[in-house]
Amino acid sequence: MANTLRQVTFERLANSSYEVRNARGGTLRIGSGGEDTDFTPVELLLAAIGTCSAIDVDVVVSRRAEPTEFSAVVRGDKIRDAEEGNRMDNLAVEFTVRFPEGEDGDKAREALPRAVKMSHDRLCTVSRTVELGTPVTTTVNAD
Repeated sequence: MANTLRQVTFERLANSSYEVRNARGGTLRIGSGGEDTDFTPVELLLAAIGTCSAIDVDVVVSRRAEPTEFSAVVRGDKIRDAEEGNRMDNLAVEFTVRFPEGEDGDKAREALPRAVKMSHDRLCTVSRTVELGTPVTTTVNAD
């Protein structure tokens, strides 16, 4: 049976400042206010949506030609709603991908729209989870 568990842990550094660790030893600082260079949780959500799809797309198109440019803008509106609670709306990923001239570049350009659609419709775990609305449970361990 495949190991399906994914997990990160975090520890508080200061009020609203945390260091997140993955199982491989990577670390990332996260803050809430956006006053410093730390990513906010919302920025991480946007980054996760965009890079998850980018990885899917990159794997497919780079088999045909190495991109000369591969970037994206991921955006959304942060909604504060008294009834339904805070959330993001109008999430969008806008890729800019360019390939060299020639047959390989043409093949990559042809594969690009299909790769983006496959990522959106099936492959990107992050955006699929957001779109399907997977419930999140919370528990507390306190002394």
